[in-house]
Amino acid sequence: MTPDALNRLVAQLAKLPGIGEKTAQRLAFHVLRAPAEYARGLSAALLDVVDHVSLCPKCFSLCDKAHPQCGFCSDTRRDDKLLCVVEGIADELALERTREFKGRYHVLHGVLSPLEGVGPDQLRIRELLTRLQDTDVEEVILATNPDVEGEATALYLTRLLKPMGIKVTRLAQGIPMGGDLEFADQATLARALSARRDI
Repeated sequence: MTPDALNRLVAQLAKLPGIGEKTAQRLAFHVLRAPAEYARGLSAALLDVVDHVSLCPKCFSLCDKAHPQCGFCSDTRRDDKLLCVVEGIADELALERTREFKGRYHVLHGVLSPLEGVGPDQLRIRELLTRLQDTDVEEVILATNPDVEGEATALYLTRLLKPMGIKVTRLAQGIPMGGDLEFADQATLARALSARRDI
């Protein structure tokens, strides 16, 4: 029989997304085998996140509770006329790693998914509309994922934003770099053809 403390750790780790019971056990045993300082550091880091990280009140990215806005919103070098709408913070960070986008962000914290009970009220859509009324944004880039929920969310947002007189664009989709045409699915090929551009 394993000690109760270890069982509690495994149970808590298994609650993390994408972590099953076997992976939780491996992680728990890793913590147990590591020096005590590792576990104390991990524990302190978890508490620090809970105590010091919150959502930016403007774009809903992550920020330090001690600051009124996140680094993206407080950066005066960014273009206020461009706003990129993303599903989650991981998507925002992925776009930022490209070093191509210099505008502002708005994080929805999900996508429309009626089967899972996620409607417009569960996302940061109302805040997006309020934000757009008070800014000089000229273009909104919808950077939701190219799946059923992402497409539905992009379509829903387009219907809300077009009447506001704001240019609404979508990330281009098609054949990835290094991909083979023969292995691409029909929907991807169709999108690549319709989104073709001059060279």
